[in-house]
Amino acid sequence: MAARLSEGAIAAIMQGENVTKPVLQVISIRPISTGNGPPRYRLLMSDGVKMHSSFMLATQLNTMIDDQHLSANAICQINRFIVNTLKDGRKVVILMDLDVLRAADATAAKIGNPVQYTEGAGQGGNQPQASGSAANQTLSKPLQQNGSRGVGSAAKYSGPSKSPGKVGGSSFLNTPGGSQTKVVPIASLNPYQSKWTICARVTQKGQIRTWSNSRGEGKLFSIEMVDESGEIRATAFNDQVDKFFPLIELNKVYYFSKGNLKTANKQYTAVKNDYEITFTNDTSVIPCEDAQHLPSVQFDFVSIGDLETVNKDSIVDVIGICKSYEDAAKITIKSSNREVFKRDMHLMDMSGKMVNVTLWGAEAEKFDGSRQPVVAIKGARVSDFGGRSLSVITSSTIIVNPDSPESFKLRGWFDSEGQLLESTSISNTRGGAAGGGNANWKTLSEAKLENLGQGEKADYYSCVGTVVYLRKENCMYQACPSQDCNKKVIDEQNGLYRCEKCDREFPNFKYRMILSVNIADFQDNQWLTCFQESAETILGQNTAYLGELKEKNEHAFDEVIQNANFTTYEFRIRVKLETFNDESRLKATAMDVKPVNHKEYSKRLIMNIRKNAAHLG
Repeated sequence: MAARLSEGAIAAIMQGENVTKPVLQVISIRPISTGNGPPRYRLLMSDGVKMHSSFMLATQLNTMIDDQHLSANAICQINRFIVNTLKDGRKVVILMDLDVLRAADATAAKIGNPVQYTEGAGQGGNQPQASGSAANQTLSKPLQQNGSRGVGSAAKYSGPSKSPGKVGGSSFLNTPGGSQTKVVPIASLNPYQSKWTICARVTQKGQIRTWSNSRGEGKLFSIEMVDESGEIRATAFNDQVDKFFPLIELNKVYYFSKGNLKTANKQYTAVKNDYEITFTNDTSVIPCEDAQHLPSVQFDFVSIGDLETVNKDSIVDVIGICKSYEDAAKITIKSSNREVFKRDMHLMDMSGKMVNVTLWGAEAEKFDGSRQPVVAIKGARVSDFGGRSLSVITSSTIIVNPDSPESFKLRGWFDSEGQLLESTSISNTRGGAAGGGNANWKTLSEAKLENLGQGEKADYYSCVGTVVYLRKENCMYQACPSQDCNKKVIDEQNGLYRCEKCDREFPNFKYRMILSVNIADFQDNQWLTCFQESAETILGQNTAYLGELKEKNEHAFDEVIQNANFTTYEFRIRVKLETFNDESRLKATAMDVKPVNHKEYSKRLIMNIRKNAAHLG
């Protein structure tokens, strides 16, 4: 039986009429050069009466051509389309979704004797109307974006304050000034449009960044926005930064008009769109107060436990409890000699795993994790530095205690049982301090039984231990007084001290400590090497005072050593098998020593009691 095309559908579509899922035939397909962007295809389509070449395939449907599912003579049902108007008034139909009803090889040839459709021609005998269409429909009549699955329902967009019209084109929304603005969905944006307006919610707002190179200096910031059809990234440069950065607020909805569309650079964003927007002098951003229906920040969360299998430099979304966090520290970026704030926090989720997350700049400075909040991060970068860790980048979005089901579920789990769980850090080799001293808790016996430190890389664990002996012999040495040098100096016996590393002589020196300490818990004991800060914590005095005391009052110095016995601390320990003079031995170093957090320690003990009771039961 001959296929039945939707006769008159092309004329009706071009005139803005309501056409539901028309059946058309592909006459020919022609690729269009787009530079570095994804290929675009222009289609000559026929309804059996008229044929028209102003049909463009949406890039997400390119695979249909690549696998030859869509080719000349194929008969298609057009499920969704969008009509865009070019500068010269011509209309282009973007095919957003279609089904191939009959493949090309099952269709003998062109159906009927279609003639070329001419835009703007009268509707006499030359322009047959689709069955049931309204008479005298003009091309300038406002078109409505329908949220149904009908032919013109462009990605289910539904905006406020719509003007009545026909399915198949763009909607008109009333702006605060009382004028009508044509609004199109994000999914329909492409570089071939000259005039467009979208209504979108800002889901990410980056900080202002500056650059300086051989071509000059400048600044920029980027945002990400979403409507019901999809998401897109936009960037403002220089003058546009001054204009729009104070105006645009996170999670607010705006009308965005007139920007340059170009192929997206996927290196800098995980936004699912082939294009991105660059603001220009003509760009307009107007607040929209009536768009509660638009989606908020969209997350695609990855479990912390699954991060160990994620590739380095991947961009991921995570959510977890901030179990602990470090103080913000100001560091200097070597490449730019610029000072920025840096802070590490440690996120844990229901996988029982914990990951180190690094915050930068203003985010690091203002973050407060004192109440162990739920933290959701969109677009964190994965690093393989010391296991797996995360870094918040300029395009990331951080939401503390988000109003979402995932957040409520995580909060309930942590308050009821998660806080008692002995978490395992997947970042536990990072710099020796990952997990904020909370990760990878062991007893001294467990650390030995697990043969920690025997691999190529050092291992780290935390424990609670009591000092049972301190070796005061050679616990201090005279070091170079230079700020960044701790090399032992040579006493020249002439009032000067020589540093071989600095190749200089100094009239003074500074004391440094290398204290050997034996600690014990209820099962075992362990010798540790404690350097400057760790030794000062255990002895309760600074090194300069202890050096003076050792010189002038040996008895008082011995008393300080004795008073440190039988004091209990939380130790962060680094263990590594080291070889010296062909002899291998396990070296344990205290990376951090601090007073016992009895609340957290008690929680861990209770959890261990419950686990043991469960095994006995």
